[in-house]
Amino acid sequence: MALRFSALALAGFALKEAHGTSVTPIQKVLQMMEEMKEKAITEKNDEQTKGSAYAQWCSNMQGSKGREIAAGNQKIEELKAAIEEGAAEIRRLTERILELEEDIGRWKQDQAAASAVRSNENIDFKATVLDYTESIDAVAGAMVVLKKQSGATAQAAALIQVRSQKMVPEEAKSALSAFLQGTQAVAGPDEMLHRSAPEAAGYESQSGGVIEMLEKLQDEFVTKKTDLEKEELTAQHGFEQIMQQLTDNIEKASQEISRKTKRRAETEEAKAQNEADLAQTTADRDEDQTYLSDLNLLCEQKATDLASRQALRQGEIDALSQAIEIIGSNAVKGTGEKHLPAASLLQRSSALAQLRTTVQSPVQQQAIAFLTERARTSGSRILSQAADLVAANPFVKVKKMIKDLIVKLMEEATAETEHKGWCDTELGTNKIMREERTADVNELSAQIEDLTAEIAQLTQDLADNAAAVKELEDAMAKATEDRLASKATNEQTVQEAKDAQSAVEDATAVLKDYYAKAAEATAFVQGPADDQPATFDKPAQGQQAEGAGVIDFLEVILSDFARLESETTAAEATESDEYDTFMFESKKDKALKEGDSKNKSGTKTDRESALHTAEEERKSNQDQLDKANAYYDKLKPTCVDSGINYEDRVKGREAEIQSLTEALKILQGQDLPTLR
Repeated sequence: MALRFSALALAGFALKEAHGTSVTPIQKVLQMMEEMKEKAITEKNDEQTKGSAYAQWCSNMQGSKGREIAAGNQKIEELKAAIEEGAAEIRRLTERILELEEDIGRWKQDQAAASAVRSNENIDFKATVLDYTESIDAVAGAMVVLKKQSGATAQAAALIQVRSQKMVPEEAKSALSAFLQGTQAVAGPDEMLHRSAPEAAGYESQSGGVIEMLEKLQDEFVTKKTDLEKEELTAQHGFEQIMQQLTDNIEKASQEISRKTKRRAETEEAKAQNEADLAQTTADRDEDQTYLSDLNLLCEQKATDLASRQALRQGEIDALSQAIEIIGSNAVKGTGEKHLPAASLLQRSSALAQLRTTVQSPVQQQAIAFLTERARTSGSRILSQAADLVAANPFVKVKKMIKDLIVKLMEEATAETEHKGWCDTELGTNKIMREERTADVNELSAQIEDLTAEIAQLTQDLADNAAAVKELEDAMAKATEDRLASKATNEQTVQEAKDAQSAVEDATAVLKDYYAKAAEATAFVQGPADDQPATFDKPAQGQQAEGAGVIDFLEVILSDFARLESETTAAEATESDEYDTFMFESKKDKALKEGDSKNKSGTKTDRESALHTAEEERKSNQDQLDKANAYYDKLKPTCVDSGINYEDRVKGREAEIQSLTEALKILQGQDLPTLR
């Protein structure tokens, strides 16, 4: 075992002896083997630590990729479900849109039909009103002619005009014909001709019954015309309500179609995005599965290699332990201490060292010169050290040392290649991560800015709608208050007008009754006596002329109250219709604003949720970007800022290996290169 140690070790023994250190060669060999064993144990432990770390990395990566694959599978299922849900939503929205379009078509047909019916009704109304108006005018003209006691020709013309009207009943036409012919039947439909008028002061007109009949016809025509006009107003109001309802239905349906069309487009866009995400997620999942499969093979191979290397190192440790046990036993160490003095060994080592430094073969000298020249021209520290080793070691050891150097350089080249590949992989992955996270952070920042602006606008819109709704509510409350007050006033006015008419009619009746009776009064006319004061010479019949004037005024007043009642009633109906229209429009406007507020409130909630999600995602992406930047800073010293670039180091190492190979050929006596 001792014969395998180099002359350098023996020289060290001599040096220590020269300094007075009592160390035998066996002790030194044991010390060296102990150091070797300790180093082997350290390297084995280091390798085991690295292997454990690699195994832990494998476990972490396998777990991470497994989780990513599981998450990808889950996301794929979610996206498939979302796509199916989107397709169902699109079908439902399409069906609803078609249904609404069908409703709109039907409502428009209803509008056209209602308009046609209303137009026909209005035409009939105008024709009927015209007939009643002409009849009223004819009757009024006839009464004027009859009351003026015009000639028979004028009366006949007037009555013929009345009789020719379509609205005059047949019994009235018969009565007029009988009157015109000078016949008055005792019974029959013209019995109203036999009603006697109150006895007048001067004369009783022969046409009194006809006038009374005409007055009743006039009242009947006026009443029917008024009723017909009211019916027309009611029908027109009903028509307007129906048209308004149909218009509102069409408007609401159109708005719903617009909303659902927009929603369908959004759903189709979301479905397309989900389909794209599904394709991308499936591709990513497949890529992760391929990566995991390759990783499993790699980790399995690494584990097998580690076990082999550990067994090899353990064999070295076992061999060293056995050698130490043998050398340290009494059979070796004891015998050496007993029979081999340290001085003789030291003398031999000194002689060997002297021989090594003074005797060199020509081949060794040629190799030294070759390596020295190559070290000078290339500036290689390795070649310079190799030249020193060739000069300082025996010829046999030199070839092994050069071979070891070549093997070491090749191992370094392999290790550096592996390190370069690792650096390229890590730097590439890190660059992609930094670029992706930077893009994500920028995109999310823009999204957060847009969402913040949209939320602010929605908040303002909600405030504006709330203020508008409050204004509508206040206006409706004020309108209701005014309507109730106006209605009470109108009802009171109508009642007062009716009461006034009743009172006027009572007063008129009293006066008429009085003056009628007073007109019949008579008195004894007494001639004046000389000694008698003058007295009346006419009967006391009251103020007939003045009374007639008063009655005339009362009738005018009565007609004024009647007009007040009619106008107030009409005004009440108009105000009520205007109030109903205002309330209907206001409620519709309020409902639209409240619906808009509800939609915008929901949209605001969605946007606030989206904002929160975007902020969380941006924070997560920023954290990942910070970690990626920190890892890049960690990689830079060994993978980026290492001084000489990788290609130059490869070329330099290849040149060193080539030079050492050529030096080895020199030492082995092969064809020698020409030094330049």
